[in-house]
Amino acid sequence: MMEKTFERYVSSGAMNAVEELIGPALSKGLAQQTALIGDAKSLTYGELDLLVSQYSDALRKAGVVRENRVLFMLNDSPDFVAAYLGAMHMGAVSIAFNVRSAAKDLLFVIEDSNCSMLVIDAAYLPVYLQIADRIKRPLKVVVDGDYEGDLPMLGSIVESGVTGSPALKVSPDDMAFWVYTSGTTGTPKAAVHLHHDVIIADLHMRENLGVEPGDRIFSTSKLFFAYALGHSLLGGLRSCATIILTKQWPDATAISEIIHRHQPDLVFSVPTLYRNLLRDGVAGTGPFKSVRVYVSAGEKLPVKLFEQWWLATGRPILEGIGTSETLFLYVANSIKQFRSGSCGKPVPWAEIKLMDESEQAISTTDTPGQLWVRMPSVADRYWNRQDQSRKSFHGHWYKTGDMFRVDEAGWWYHLGRGDEMLKISGQWVSPAEIEACALTVPGVEAAAVIGYSNEDSLVRSALFVVPRQWGADDPTFTDKIRQTLVQTLSIYKCPRVIRLVDEIPCTASGKMQKYKLRELLREEAGGGEQSACQAKA
Repeated sequence: MMEKTFERYVSSGAMNAVEELIGPALSKGLAQQTALIGDAKSLTYGELDLLVSQYSDALRKAGVVRENRVLFMLNDSPDFVAAYLGAMHMGAVSIAFNVRSAAKDLLFVIEDSNCSMLVIDAAYLPVYLQIADRIKRPLKVVVDGDYEGDLPMLGSIVESGVTGSPALKVSPDDMAFWVYTSGTTGTPKAAVHLHHDVIIADLHMRENLGVEPGDRIFSTSKLFFAYALGHSLLGGLRSCATIILTKQWPDATAISEIIHRHQPDLVFSVPTLYRNLLRDGVAGTGPFKSVRVYVSAGEKLPVKLFEQWWLATGRPILEGIGTSETLFLYVANSIKQFRSGSCGKPVPWAEIKLMDESEQAISTTDTPGQLWVRMPSVADRYWNRQDQSRKSFHGHWYKTGDMFRVDEAGWWYHLGRGDEMLKISGQWVSPAEIEACALTVPGVEAAAVIGYSNEDSLVRSALFVVPRQWGADDPTFTDKIRQTLVQTLSIYKCPRVIRLVDEIPCTASGKMQKYKLRELLREEAGGGEQSACQAKA
């Protein structure tokens, strides 16, 4: 069955991803339907089609050629989408970059991608200027927004383009866009995605979430994240839906404003923001109750949060998991079947398996293993990372690095990253299980578990907790956490060290950066991780 899936979605003739995304709406006579809603303007599918071709022609006239990388550091807007698709339309490779990145990160991506053009919002130009003199090769920088200077303006370049030019037909295996991983473990890598990867973009949207033409979709994550790019933009366009975009950075106030104003049918977000919306008391308002489907990914969704959200809105949150490398979710809950605490079940267009440490398939239930996935949207490779590509990609299979178990009913449970799983007293321990338990304690705002070596070089666990104010003021708070852990978990799973901290370091998308916690311990203890934990417990 899976081989037929690959033959259907991969072994096709010359194509262009942009036609696969905009074409369905046009072929169904939906040219006048709204495709994109932005802060300042909206575009119908017909208008988007024309604007994409105009950007395509303009970029070609500006010197961009086939397979050139075009790096975008722009806020989400209809024009950003048109420019991003326009580069792919003429055979170039689009890269959306995190607008909140530091100058050193921008320099890294410019050098790593060897991009020929950087399209940057005037608000972020100071970040580029910090590293401009360190770029030793030709790079055309184009500015969008309010700017008075010598660099060319995006608006002027676009005006040179003409509409109506057809998309360049390329091989399905040609590069279309890259997604830089979010860097939860350090330096990001570029996952190289090909033109045929978008063909399954609508399957989860339509078959699991019930998306229909005209449905309004809002993602709190920005388009430079694979989660939003895959499910809001690519999946939304191919499903003939209407995508809501905003330049505002997501917080409870901005999200509430968007949902009140535009009344989306589907919302894609992450656990941190769902928690913040509950904390700020906006989740229970009328417009939130009118949203038909809520989806969560990017981080494990705590059962307690699932229950609180359902109580406040009358809607469950459908959890799933995907990666920058797969672009779309490969295990997911659906509107027809869902279970709190579980990532769901494998989607029909993906084949997955659990492998043990010897890379042998695991056939027993409730046995932890590393998940491998094979689906038509798996990235081709990592750019400039041959060693990492060899470790992670095996033919069409991708080793996710995520640990799972599956129960007798076929529900899959995420146990954490493989490099974060701990083997304590000869038993596998999931940090996610300990974190979920800690989050049930009243007063715990966030929790993270890492491993450390004691004086005998044995692995032990340390729990970092962010308390709410009244919890932090309780001198017995740590004892209450420890008591809950002991009463709930096997003794070998209970952290010997509990540390209260002001915050858990996270990426811009809300994923925990546990390596920074380890770095913090090493810095404070001079290499003695155990003493650093105990000193703060």
